[in-house]
Amino acid sequence: MHKLRESENLEEAARAVLKHLGEAKRPYLTDVEEKLLGFVELECEISNSQTD
Repeated sequence: MHKLRESENLEEAARAVLKHLGEAKRPYLTDVEEKLLGFVELECEISNSQTD
């Protein structure tokens, strides 16, 4: 999550999702949280590959 937060191409909505996930008071993510994180990772990869 830290690496994703450093991405310059990350939209505010994705930053908000990462912030929420980072503030979770448990050592695991729920199924929905894992899917959200996976989606943000996928979108970040896509936007990074488009800028290369």
